[in-house]
Amino acid sequence: MSESSGPAHRPSAVAGPWSVPVLFRERRPRVVVKADLLPAVSVLGTLSLLSFPLAFAWSRLAPPERVRIVGADGSQGPLELESWHRFDDLAVFGFLTLGLGIVVGIVVWLLRERRGPVVLLAAVLGVALASALAMLLGVGWANSHYAIGSPPALGSVIELAPRLESWWVLLTGPLGVTIAYSLLATWNGRDDLGRRLG
Repeated sequence: MSESSGPAHRPSAVAGPWSVPVLFRERRPRVVVKADLLPAVSVLGTLSLLSFPLAFAWSRLAPPERVRIVGADGSQGPLELESWHRFDDLAVFGFLTLGLGIVVGIVVWLLRERRGPVVLLAAVLGVALASALAMLLGVGWANSHYAIGSPPALGSVIELAPRLESWWVLLTGPLGVTIAYSLLATWNGRDDLGRRLG
């Protein structure tokens, strides 16, 4: 009787890693939407409240622009280098919102059981909303802080309130959130972002 005969010595037709049935493959976790909606709304609402301290901080940190009264009708003449403060006002607001976005991205990541795109989107929208409200509130508070009570005399130097002349600065906050959250998700490396470890 030949050793090569018989079914016991035939090469297996299902050998190899490519033959593993689909039913036994590990399923990747899906995006959880329904369970994360309420926490996402909470994150969005909480972050919108940060507009108040953000606006107050900017209205006090942003430098005013000094000008000289050159006409009897109150016309103003710029002083040397003072017009640069218009960029400084934007830069201060941009750095404040960028820092806020980075902190929010880290804090939201620490909500382990809610990690995922739903809460991330809520954090991005929340920081964008807080930045927009802070832009409006901050300009108003700065105007009241640097308000001129009486008409200035001819030749006197006055301080104009800081102003924000570009809405593009509102992109810095959401950018900070996405950078911080994406770096943490990349460093984590788990398919479910560690949600099941909580």
